[in-house]
Amino acid sequence: MSYITTFTGKHFDPVHVDTDLIDLRDIAHALSMLCRANGHTRYFFSVAQHSINCCREAKARDYTGRVQYACLLHDAAEAYLSDVTRPVKAALTAYQETENHLLPLIWEKYLGSALTPKETRQVFAIDDLMLSYEFYALMPETISGDYAQVLSEPDIRLRSQADVEAEFLALCREMGTPSGR
Repeated sequence: MSYITTFTGKHFDPVHVDTDLIDLRDIAHALSMLCRANGHTRYFFSVAQHSINCCREAKARDYTGRVQYACLLHDAAEAYLSDVTRPVKAALTAYQETENHLLPLIWEKYLGSALTPKETRQVFAIDDLMLSYEFYALMPETISGDYAQVLSEPDIRLRSQADVEAEFLALCREMGTPSGR
């Protein structure tokens, strides 16, 4: 079998991607079920919560709607691949290649075109900033003082996955994908 069966019942091959099968409902559901840091947090904190916080930080920084939406979707490939921590991901060349192929396809589908180099830098700078904040707030150590540069008020509460999934989809509708597909 060379596919996964998604939450909505699609047969999706993450290596040979059919972009028609990429679905925000699958992304929102899966990311709300994946725990950051392989679960090494004080309590369950999902990849979707992280992504929502990244989107809200982009808004607080007055970045474009495109960058805000890209921040929301920056981990969307993980819905089809799984969340892999940075130290492990660095050693998994094939995983990186697959993620680096899939993520731009997701962005192009929902943003209409590839990100510019500047937009990409903004997205991943916010991702790093939120990682620093999460270590500060949810982990047993601080990895940098970057968390102090956060302009928004990240929501790090323990929340139900269903509520997080609904908020993720609501943000997608707000950002410009009304159908959620």
